[in-house]
Amino acid sequence: MLTDNRIVIGKGENEAHILPKMANRHGLICGATGTGKTITLKVMAESFSDMGVPVFLADVKGDLGGCVKRGTRSEAIDKRLSGMGYDPDKFEYKNFPVRFWDVFGEGGHPVRTTVSDMGASLFTRLLGLSDAQSGVLSIAFRVADDNGWLLTDLKDIRSMVSYVTDHSSELLNKYGNVSKLSAGAIQRALLQLEDAGGEAFFGKPAIDINDWMKCDENGRGYINILHCAKLFQSPLLYSTFMLWLLAELFEELPEVGDPEKPRLVFFFDEAHLLFNGARGTLTDQVEQVVKLIRSKGVGVYFITQQPSDIPNSVLAQLGNRVQHALRAYTPLEQRAIKAAAQSFRANPNFDTEQAITDLGTGEALISFLDEKGRPSVVERATILPPQSAMGTIDDDRRKAEIKADDMYGKYENYVDGESAYELITAQNEAAEEEKRKAEEEKRKEEEKKAKEKEKEKKKTATKKKTSYVGKMANSTVNTIGRELGKSVTRGILGTIKKWF
Repeated sequence: MLTDNRIVIGKGENEAHILPKMANRHGLICGATGTGKTITLKVMAESFSDMGVPVFLADVKGDLGGCVKRGTRSEAIDKRLSGMGYDPDKFEYKNFPVRFWDVFGEGGHPVRTTVSDMGASLFTRLLGLSDAQSGVLSIAFRVADDNGWLLTDLKDIRSMVSYVTDHSSELLNKYGNVSKLSAGAIQRALLQLEDAGGEAFFGKPAIDINDWMKCDENGRGYINILHCAKLFQSPLLYSTFMLWLLAELFEELPEVGDPEKPRLVFFFDEAHLLFNGARGTLTDQVEQVVKLIRSKGVGVYFITQQPSDIPNSVLAQLGNRVQHALRAYTPLEQRAIKAAAQSFRANPNFDTEQAITDLGTGEALISFLDEKGRPSVVERATILPPQSAMGTIDDDRRKAEIKADDMYGKYENYVDGESAYELITAQNEAAEEEKRKAEEEKRKEEEKKAKEKEKEKKKTATKKKTSYVGKMANSTVNTIGRELGKSVTRGILGTIKKWF
């Protein structure tokens, strides 16, 4: 709820609010399943929208679509507001400007990028490649870049891997060895990615991130909701996609210093997936992006079950924190609760560690940065209810919202332009045609030589035959001598008849 240019999230003894100037210092929303993280996310997204700050968030469960509808007053909400010290009659219910997106183009506008834009590092993670396989993939990307061949979709990268394999001897000195075994493993991984639905993510038109940074005619920021119900079935694709979005924002947006309010707030739900199986280099890259993207005016908020899901190097960058309840059934969970409690600035009025396990649904421990960038004393607070409708919307309403959006039509139609696949195919066809012509010329030359040889052979045979006839004639004359003409004539006619 936006009040006096502050984002009020909840209230205990005092209001817990985020200062706009500190909102791009990043944050963390964590807690066990069913403790209220989604409501907290929704309240924050609505408040940023009211402030004129666009929001991008992933709807993993499919229950955030209600932002497009006005909320409904209920007895339970009135009771909650009264308990927090607010007048239920003055609480404003309203809808918010929403844009729906979906990698598969089913629950929102399609979201695509090109293989070239994603780059070798993220593609390696997406395919789960070994170091040796990653090296071959990097060579494929580098050769494509050096030749000016755009890698748009999966058929492009498949063609590129085949290309560097077929030309490995030519590329060896400049790029390094291309192992056929590694290339084969990459091709198998690409097939698996295609089977998982990853093909839908790559292609054109590629998403323009500026389309996520829009406000409506009333100056309210759009809440960009990525419909992830299907995408989340492939956790690796989901997490790599979200990581790519972060990297894209970091690379594309200009420096703005320390703005009065963020240009965009990015919520990363199920954030633990980002770091599952991540190698040290990737973790370092995420830390660097989180650390530096603040100067681009982007606030990043991770949503997960417990703080330990996030590496300490990244966790240290998250200044605004909302901790919902955690349960301590095992020694490991108890240690996690203790670590979570120690990350807050202590409040003398309660035991933070004990409070984490005592929190009810919709309650949280909250600490936001003050005007000097210092973490505030932790407050135990009840989270405000959303102003928009709870829950999801039906498919008909979703489709109507998508088609009514002025963004409709920009990304809906897939465009398969000229890229690496077409260029390599054309090159291979040209090479085959050149080979065919060379073979045809060789065949004709061989035929010519064979004809000349045959002609020469016949000429030689004719000379031998003539010589033989002459000798035989002389021999006949000498042998027959003065025999009767009749016998000689018959004999000669027989021989002539036989020869000619």
